[in-house]
Amino acid sequence: MTDDAATGDGRAVIATDRLILRDWTESDLAPFAEMNACPQVCEFLSRTLSKEQSDAFVRSIADHFRGNGYGLYALEVKASGTFIGFTGLSVPSFAAHFMPTVEIGWRLARAYWGQGYATEAAKAVIAHGFDRLGLREIVSFTVPANMRSRAVMEKIGLRRDGRDDFDHPKLPEGHRLRRHVLYRLQRSWRTNEAVS
Repeated sequence: MTDDAATGDGRAVIATDRLILRDWTESDLAPFAEMNACPQVCEFLSRTLSKEQSDAFVRSIADHFRGNGYGLYALEVKASGTFIGFTGLSVPSFAAHFMPTVEIGWRLARAYWGQGYATEAAKAVIAHGFDRLGLREIVSFTVPANMRSRAVMEKIGLRRDGRDDFDHPKLPEGHRLRRHVLYRLQRSWRTNEAVS
């Protein structure tokens, strides 16, 4: 169950039973940089990030919110107020056969894996994307070996057709992470499942 609300200072949030998806704050930058420097967290990304690169990523998230009205929300544990990563929506910035589209993504600090937070937050974002933003399709993609993220994609209702898999154009030929699996969810599928 999710609900859109606003914090006392007017920041828009999406709330779940255990989590708050909210705007980013200055206090998020240090733990986010620590997360982005962790080899386990970045195992299926092209590289870990320096503090400067991590801060620049947060600035690009803010730019995406300004340009699109949605983006990657900072993820906070409701009970403790602890920042644990992000979950949200973004527009991929490369050409592929499934474009244009909106991607759902998440990244959590290693200490918070395996507790259902990514799935809980992603379900809330899916509902927000379809019910509030009126999106027609949401996708997610990763490398074939990233079984944790693939499990989340399946738990939130995304489906894979192997014919949609692709080579990521931002990675060079022969790169170990170039091949990607694509998962999709269309609003019409979700509506049909709710009715049946």
